[in-house]
Amino acid sequence: MTDVRVLAEAWLAAEPDGDMREELGALLHGSEQELRERFTGRLQFGTAGLRAAVGAGPQRMNRLVVQQAAAGLVDYLLDTVPGVAEAGVIIGYDARRKSDVFALDTARVCAARGVKALLFTDVVPTPVLAWNITAIGAAAGVMVTASHNPPADNGYKVYLGTGSQIVPPADTDIAACIDQVDATAVELAPEDSPLIVRLGDAEMQAYLASVPAARLCPQVPGVPVAYTAMHGVGGATLLAAFERAGLPAPFVVAQQQQPDGTFPTVSFPNPEEPGAMDLLLARAAECGALLALANDPDADRLGAAIPTPATSQQPGGWRRLGGDEIGWLLADHILRHTSGADRLVVTTLVSSSLLGSMAKANGVTCVETFTGFKWIGHTVLQHPELRFVFGYEQALGYLVCGQPLDKDGITAAVLLAEVAALAAAEGVTLQQRLDALAATYGRHVMAEKSVRMPPVDGAATVARLRANPPTSVGDRTVQSVEWFEEAGLLRLEMGDDLRLQVRPSGTEPKVKLYGEGVGCEPAEYLELLALLLASN
Repeated sequence: MTDVRVLAEAWLAAEPDGDMREELGALLHGSEQELRERFTGRLQFGTAGLRAAVGAGPQRMNRLVVQQAAAGLVDYLLDTVPGVAEAGVIIGYDARRKSDVFALDTARVCAARGVKALLFTDVVPTPVLAWNITAIGAAAGVMVTASHNPPADNGYKVYLGTGSQIVPPADTDIAACIDQVDATAVELAPEDSPLIVRLGDAEMQAYLASVPAARLCPQVPGVPVAYTAMHGVGGATLLAAFERAGLPAPFVVAQQQQPDGTFPTVSFPNPEEPGAMDLLLARAAECGALLALANDPDADRLGAAIPTPATSQQPGGWRRLGGDEIGWLLADHILRHTSGADRLVVTTLVSSSLLGSMAKANGVTCVETFTGFKWIGHTVLQHPELRFVFGYEQALGYLVCGQPLDKDGITAAVLLAEVAALAAAEGVTLQQRLDALAATYGRHVMAEKSVRMPPVDGAATVARLRANPPTSVGDRTVQSVEWFEEAGLLRLEMGDDLRLQVRPSGTEPKVKLYGEGVGCEPAEYLELLALLLASN
């Protein structure tokens, strides 16, 4: 019997769930190649925690993988965080398959190791979990969610006591602790252990009580807004947040308002995906909304669309805003309605450079950090001398309050609704707001492209491009080349009006290319850069 088959038999003996036992049995009697794929190595824990399809074996999301990860995390906390047993770990979960049992198992692992577990008793948006880490003084937080991944996936996101997601070296240190744990022999405390504290509604109400502070012009009455929760866990919280903030209730997409981990009306529950917002746009047109808002399934991201006027060539409709465009609208509003030279705004390498120009014009410090919202939270912590007022990344992540130090699609929705309300009160549209920014700072045009390839090949391809960067792309000369080691990102500056960037994805089998033009179109240059990658 091979080592892989021995391991699979051990997992079958330890597996607590009938559906996973059935799947393991089929694997043991099926393809040897698939068995090896599932049982060679394990799902790697990184700065995004864990994320994969729910399934049997160490390369999928299941209870044994979660118990192993939880045990490694708790061991890391016991080694590094004084008072962790009393401070505890706060645990939340979304509506995806097995999220509730993954969360309970995490609590039982904590309790078995003598650490208090504070477990939400119902589904909760990620921002509510993250906000409460610092509010209650927990040593760490765990959110069971796959965010905007496809329906088959689940995931495991880890925060430390700052309320920010983990960054290196914490991820590798936690992974090293996980390596020391036998996934088939993790001790679990009883479900009724006194160390497992069930959280009621108080933590949700505490978060909601903080929401009105997101508004900067609370005297402005709201305007009609349409909203979808996209079958996620943000729907009820967003409605309550709008009420607390003094805004009228949005017109919801009823088919997508209740949590449903099967996502019956959308194949890919990500507001960035083509077609994902179709029901929302129909609802917005139906109710005469001035703004359409979409949360992703765990409500930490925010998508938006605005109406487009009718012309002689075409009827009016709706246009989905790019992630940067939402960031520009929020930043413009925040910078115009806050003051002080101690203000700090933060964005990421692959987001638009426009925020930096806006910050400079307003006498505000702007920091550009690595890709991933965890780095925005980390940057805020690195600058205690400054007053953080806004952070965003182009992948629909926005932070408009000082807590939590992670993206929050609920408070961002409240503030964007205020932006729309103020624009209406001043007799302008949101498109006219964007046009005014373009007139002031130049028309910034963003483009993205992905080239699919295995992760190892992607990293090697970018490394070869770094070692031998092009001197030109199309008719444009490369004027400078910059390498960002922590992000694995190569930046090509083609003058003041064009920037191209490339990096391997950390979560998907692709290389990502980003372009930004000021008064010019970057898309054609991304196509040419993709051809250079393929031939490199």
